[in-house]
Amino acid sequence: MNLAEQCATIDQLWASPFPDDHGRSAAGWGGPGYAVAELTRRHGAREEAEDRAEADRDELSALLAQSWGAPYRFSLWSVHARALEQGAVVSEPWGWLSACAQELHSWCVGERWVALAVAHQGDDQPYQLLAVVTGVAPP
Repeated sequence: MNLAEQCATIDQLWASPFPDDHGRSAAGWGGPGYAVAELTRRHGAREEAEDRAEADRDELSALLAQSWGAPYRFSLWSVHARALEQGAVVSEPWGWLSACAQELHSWCVGERWVALAVAHQGDDQPYQLLAVVTGVAPP
């Protein structure tokens, strides 16, 4: 997916109502209060794939910053640690996202949050650039 297609996907997520139930959608997947789309998928050696996915995020983030201003960068490490170590309940989509991503680039656009995250869900899985749109502010 090129940058124009990625921006169109984010616009679609932002403008569409959130799903009533958890599951797949035309753009990706979501649940009550959030929607997610995979924008890129990077395979290969771990460090190289991660670097490429982060470069994808940074390039798209720079483009979005032209319209929405500089992103708010947020580490998900503490969110994940609170959930694991203290049993804290973390609102979705932040709970599952903190288990597979380390950092967000996010913007508050109208009444919704738009976030970009590089996710990795296991050693044999690719690195994914995800777009997340939600009505729930990051924790």
